[in-house]
Formats: sequence, structure tokens, C-alpha cells
Amino acid sequence: MIQALRGRVIRSQSGFYEVETEEAGVVTARLRGRLKKGKARGDLVALGDWVQVSIPESEEEGEVMIEEVEARSRALVRNAPRPRGTYQQVIVANLDQALFVMACAEPEPNFGLLDRMLVGAEQQGIPAAIVANKTDMVGPGEPKRLFGHYAKIGYRVYYTSAAKRRGIDTLRKVMKGKLSVMAGPSGTGKSSLLNALQPDLGLRVSAISQATGKGKHTTTRRQLFPLDFGGYVADTPGLKVFWHADLEPEELDGYFPEIAPLVTQCKFNDCSHAEEPGCAVLAAVEAGDVHFERYRSYMMMRLKLEDE
Repeated sequence: MIQALRGRVIRSQSGFYEVETEEAGVVTARLRGRLKKGKARGDLVALGDWVQVSIPESEEEGEVMIEEVEARSRALVRNAPRPRGTYQQVIVANLDQALFVMACAEPEPNFGLLDRMLVGAEQQGIPAAIVANKTDMVGPGEPKRLFGHYAKIGYRVYYTSAAKRRGIDTLRKVMKGKLSVMAGPSGTGKSSLLNALQPDLGLRVSAISQATGKGKHTTTRRQLFPLDFGGYVADTPGLKVFWHADLEPEELDGYFPEIAPLVTQCKFNDCSHAEEPGCAVLAAVEAGDVHFERYRSYMMMRLKLEDE
């Protein structure tokens, strides 16, 4: 007798997928051959996918198989060039949010990198939030001076200190029952935050990340880590997956929430917002309505796109 169940892919390695189901717990499955037919332009099954599996009562009746992969609500992807065309690699499917971790000090916040990650999240339709960590290493009021302008343009900003356990309860509430990706440059305290959220969680995530990055021939393993308070956090992907370079320079302003509404107010339709007269964006920067650091990030990204 075959049992059909719905579950979520929480781990993948070498063509085997661990699927968490409500009724049978975690089962190891393979992809049904008929689903592999045709030319694949992207990953057929990915971490976070909701799938339908068939589970036989005994090994004699066969293996556990993935029979159907449900449509994804959203996905974090990166395009991998291949001889026969670009292949879309899915890092995490059906994620609920991306949490970008920056330190208030040691290291100093890299706003250019943060803005590139935010643009990438905007491109892929992923709700993003900023975690300003190490608030204990700067004076009172400094964290909001550094990151407060992001809240003004609509991004959620959470102020935390893993060392002092500040903001940890708030972060738990934010992540409870959701599939989250936590990303940021090294040294910002991601592992410490994860350990504060759940003992040894940061160590487990780091161990998987290091194992998958030791060499190009290493068997890759991707994993969702369950949270004791509900939800999952994904193995931190490489930062570049959030930045899609296949973007036209004139499209970039659409991914800056505070710049996009100003574009139609510019004097010239093809305004690059660099030095043209009658530029509404430059006027907003001068008036303080668009933060200078954000404008600088925009111009750096635009110049990079124009050079490619």
C-alpha cells in the first residue's frame, strides 16, 4: 500500500531529498523519473519546496518518491552560465524573509554591500529586513543614526546585541513560524546571533557552510535548520546571490523605494540622476529626503551596470 503525503524539502544532497511531513516525520526521497523529462532550465527540486511524496509500507514495495513539486511562491535564485544557456539555480524556495546582518562597529557597516543585497531582494520579490547587531559596541543613539534612514523608507530594522542578548526576543518573534535566510559579511555576528536564538545553532550552520565550500569537487549539501520556537533558518548563501547583474542601468532606480517615485518628476525622461538640470532625485538628496549614502550606493551600482 502506498501512502501519499505533503511535505517540505529540508535537506538535499546528491539527488536525495529529506522531506519533512506532518504525518510521517522526515523521510528520504528521490525524484520520480517522469519529472526529469525535458530540458531543465533550473533546479527541479530545491530547499524549501513543498512536494507530494509517495511512501510505500515496506522496502519491497519500492522507494519513497517525490511525485509532484508544488509551484513556488518566491525563490532566491542565481543564474549560473552553462554551455547550453543560463541555468537557474534555486538556493531556497518559498522563503518568507531575508534578514541582512550588519554590525554597528567592528567591522564598520558596509552600506554599499547592504544596499546591493536590498536591491537583490527587491529584484526577487523577497521581503527584507535589516539586523543592526553589536549595538553594545557604540554609544547610545548611534545605531539609529547609522541605520534609522532605512526604517524611514519602509525597511524593518531590528537592533540587537548577541553579546548582551538585546533584541533576541524580538528576533525570535520575527522568525517564528517562518522560513528565513540570514546573510551578511563575515564578522557581523551571524553565528553569535543564531547561538543566542538557539544554543549551538550558529555552530551547526557554520559547519555545513564550511563543508560545502572546501572545494569545487565537494558534494554540496543544503539544509534548513529547524528553530525550537517554530520556523526554519536556511544555510547562509553566498552574498552574490542577492545581486543580479543582468539588469539594465535605467531599471535600477525602480529597486530603490525612495528614488522610484521621483523618477517621473525629473525634467528629462532619460535622466541618469547624475548631474542633469531639473533632476528630482538630486533635489531630494540636497533636501535630505534621499539619504546621501543611499544615493551614493545607487550611483556606484549604476556605473557598474553601465560598464558591463
